[in-house]
Amino acid sequence: MEAVGIICEYNPLHNGHLYHIKQIKKLYPGKVIVLVLNGYFLERGEVSILSKENKTKLALIYGVDLVVELPFIFGTQSADIFALAGIKILDYLGCKYLVFGSESNDIETLKKAASIEDTKEYNDKVKELLKTGINYPTALAKALEINVNVFNPNDLLAISYIKAIQKNNLKIEPVAIKRTSDYHSLEEESDIISASNIRNKLKNHEEISRYVPRKTLKCIEDISLDNLYPYIKYKILTDLDLSRYLTVDEGIENRLKEKIIESKNLEELIMNTKTKRYTYNKISRMLVHILIGLPKEINKLASIEYIKILGFNKKGREYLHNLKDDLETSLIPIPNSLQYKYELIASEIYSLISQNKILVYEKSNKPIFFE
Repeated sequence: MEAVGIICEYNPLHNGHLYHIKQIKKLYPGKVIVLVLNGYFLERGEVSILSKENKTKLALIYGVDLVVELPFIFGTQSADIFALAGIKILDYLGCKYLVFGSESNDIETLKKAASIEDTKEYNDKVKELLKTGINYPTALAKALEINVNVFNPNDLLAISYIKAIQKNNLKIEPVAIKRTSDYHSLEEESDIISASNIRNKLKNHEEISRYVPRKTLKCIEDISLDNLYPYIKYKILTDLDLSRYLTVDEGIENRLKEKIIESKNLEELIMNTKTKRYTYNKISRMLVHILIGLPKEINKLASIEYIKILGFNKKGREYLHNLKDDLETSLIPIPNSLQYKYELIASEIYSLISQNKILVYEKSNKPIFFE
């Protein structure tokens, strides 16, 4: 029995995700679909408007066979670290394919871009471009110097996935599915729009039932990182050494200490703090790391300490049963591990703003079974 892997955040799970799953079933009929799911805090430093439990349930309802956790300590980092952790988990679970959405839908150009990015010449060129004053994402894009536009968010993440596969010589085939909506557009009115567009509509109190499954609609919570701003502000004001936290580098902690005084909310703090080097998303991630207390030492954790099973159906359970003798890592959370420690802290912080019974679910470590 072969498996196809996907890596998603489902913030929230929408019609585009359903399209993704349906296309996989058309491309690979009968194969097991394995989802590596990011949980409470996300790659761009956002808070999930669906709980991890509800995201797992929805994924199983709409066609995924096996759902596993992308650990917080990797899921809230830059695209390359996020992608590497997801790919490693899929490899541990024996997945033969990784299927992702792509704006360009040009797998060969994405592979070429991934190969270029993994060279010293490329990294040196990025450094030179940064000295000219342009921001980091623009420097990355300019340094690639390829003819096809692969600088949209899904394509950039796809390049990180492919780099992880290439660099670790993994036998996973990357497969692109054409993305049907414009990530940057907040005005699109088709039935499939981006998660960012959906969240923007929610923020503006607009109707979104056209864009998400009915069951998703029932699970969405009106929460964001802004709900945690008082805790973030307290931490920044009272912690004497912010530089010990992950991604707090190059003296940016001094700028945070200065700007927190004049900022009335999270948006103001990020906009007041960001620079060409420190983008909006980078600052958002940094604030999550400060909030959770994630230390720089976490980067010494090079491996996945365990794989937590969040849920499965009969097909997914059978796949796991056949696989377990060949697994190189535990399928049960290791209580004393750093991975588990910070997963619990993240869930405890998330529980401050969620209406769900987060801690009961998180500490039970009981997979959801969907018949």
